[in-house]
Amino acid sequence: MKQRSVLIAFAAAKVLLHLLCINQYGIFRDELYYLACGEHLDWGYVDQPPAIALVAWLARHLFGDSLLAIRIFAVLAGAGTVYLSGAIARRLGGATFAQALACLCALVAPVYLATSHFLSMNAFEPLLWMGCAYIAIVIFQGGDERLWLAFGGLAGLGLENKHTTLFFGSAFFLALLLTPQRTHLRRVWIWLGGAIALLIFLPNLLWEVQHHFATIELLRNIARSHKNADLSPLGFLLQQLLLMHPLTFPVWLAGLVWLLRRPPYRVLGLTWLILLAEFLVLKGKVYYLAPSYPMLFAAGAIAIDEWAKVRALRPAFLALLALTGAIVAPIALPILPVDTYIAYSSALHLTPPATENHRMGPLPQQYADMFGWPEMAAVVARAYNRLTPAERARCGIFGQNYGQAGAIDFYGRRLGLPPAISGHQNYYLWGPGNFRGDILIVMDDDRETLEKLFHSVEEVGVVGHPYAMPYENGKPVHLCRGLKMPIEELWPKVKKWI
Repeated sequence: MKQRSVLIAFAAAKVLLHLLCINQYGIFRDELYYLACGEHLDWGYVDQPPAIALVAWLARHLFGDSLLAIRIFAVLAGAGTVYLSGAIARRLGGATFAQALACLCALVAPVYLATSHFLSMNAFEPLLWMGCAYIAIVIFQGGDERLWLAFGGLAGLGLENKHTTLFFGSAFFLALLLTPQRTHLRRVWIWLGGAIALLIFLPNLLWEVQHHFATIELLRNIARSHKNADLSPLGFLLQQLLLMHPLTFPVWLAGLVWLLRRPPYRVLGLTWLILLAEFLVLKGKVYYLAPSYPMLFAAGAIAIDEWAKVRALRPAFLALLALTGAIVAPIALPILPVDTYIAYSSALHLTPPATENHRMGPLPQQYADMFGWPEMAAVVARAYNRLTPAERARCGIFGQNYGQAGAIDFYGRRLGLPPAISGHQNYYLWGPGNFRGDILIVMDDDRETLEKLFHSVEEVGVVGHPYAMPYENGKPVHLCRGLKMPIEELWPKVKKWI
């Protein structure tokens, strides 16, 4: 019970840390999109499986529209990841120090601080992957092989959360083949677990078939556009050090060695190595590997506990990790007011790793995308309210991306605006709504392009925020009248899956 109290304490600290700064900045761009998807529940979306939309719908309908309400499930998932890191260490035989160290590594890792602070698929991914790892450890220790059914259930949920779970599943399967644990493949339970995973994933797979594998089309477009930051293998590995916190490096490296040297658990070490190889070859984003680290933290904490002959070094290392974690935390978590953060980041010469090729403003993208949305909706609302009631009934609002459209859907509801339309991602599949071509408020487009499409174009405002991403700053809003072609002819041309 004492050891479990340690895990609970670290998980509670994780929750408290997020609650203290939950309202520091605004809503994140992707959260606006997930909330919009939650109003269009389906078995799939162009850029994600259905689970995140369901979570968004549940959060909103259970708790409301506050930032705490929207983010509470992500925060709890992050706390679960911290707890599970210690629980894996305990399952592997780690004593109290090892469990505390594993929890602390997960607590201070900047990538987990960032991804579990807002509603995100990435908040749930480590919990699902490492839930599978925990079950596998139990089975490898002689547990009931019917637990493969639970493994399959979690893997299926992981696939409905994010398609990158396919990489975890393939890596785990290949690792089984390469170790004596392949004997599990001769028995029925692991295959039944696989069948359960497939059954849970099937609705999304059928959605993909019905939509001509929209997600694959999207990924091809992204690859051709060079949207994502391109890193060398060495650059990818160096970014791992920053994402997981440099002082956790000896822990997770020791954990990898510890797992590889123990036949019952070698599968997990090989799984991590195969995942690394997959993401290096396919040029995955640097954070794609992040969900796999808690099992390395757990094993590495045990290794360090075994190797630390001087017992006084153990609390000293915990204290050093906690202190440096606190120093780095503002880079991943909006703890500081904006101006203070800018000065702090500049003084330390620390910024979060860039995952996309965009020009930056005073803030990194993960923070910049939390600013400007209410102001954007207010500019559009002023233009909309200039119209007569009859004109407003025929007016549509067009956003160039899901952030702009999502801002109108989220903030516009209380401003009396109609739902937005867009050609970006799943907004394209939701179609033009009630807009038939009479009056359209268009965000972020140039007058010359719009005059080719409409008989009348008038600039009615400019949107921007000093802390927002540069590509959202100083952008005009136009009021357009009289579409020159049927909306059915225009709509396929606005499709933007990237």
